[in-house]
Amino acid sequence: MSFSRMCVLFVLLAGVVFAGCCGPGGGAKVETKSVTTTKSLGEQLIDLQKAYESGAITESQYKDLKKKTIQQSTEGD
Repeated sequence: MSFSRMCVLFVLLAGVVFAGCCGPGGGAKVETKSVTTTKSLGEQLIDLQKAYESGAITESQYKDLKKKTIQQSTEGD
């Protein structure tokens, strides 16, 4: 076997070994954190109004999102 083939074989073998011990589930610790922030109905409505006034959302989107936000808020009660 030629030297260059041995080098390629070594690199491939090393890649398999390191991928097995360093990847997720292979010994590496993977942490996931979820952060939930809750805003009051008033804060959500103010944020929507600011988005509408700044032009980030259209009037139609504002009305739809406002309605959905109020409905979701009353469902949780």
